[in-house]
Amino acid sequence: MGLIYLTKPATPDELRMMAEAHVSRIKFAVDVERSVAVGGGELHADCEAALLEDGSSQEHVWGAHINLETGEVMCESMINLRPSHGNPSLEVRDKRTRDRVESLIRHFIGEVPSA
Repeated sequence: MGLIYLTKPATPDELRMMAEAHVSRIKFAVDVERSVAVGGGELHADCEAALLEDGSSQEHVWGAHINLETGEVMCESMINLRPSHGNPSLEVRDKRTRDRVESLIRHFIGEVPSA
């Protein structure tokens, strides 16, 4: 399925594996508390499940993807829909959390073209 657990920047081989499911983008679940992520796979939920199995707490896991052609990080995913926790949309509404998710993804991915 191409899921890669990330604690440091991805290697070129890991990037290729993560991009297999969606050629021009990589889906992620990011644990903003533990500073780890899982990338790749068909769904953000696949990545989320891997983090939860590894001990992440649901409240700290957020979904996003990066467009490999433009470098744009989009913090939108079904796993972000949490009205009871103050996030009533697919988009991560809290700016600090959204900035943290984007920062971690950029750290793990390295240089990609900017929009």
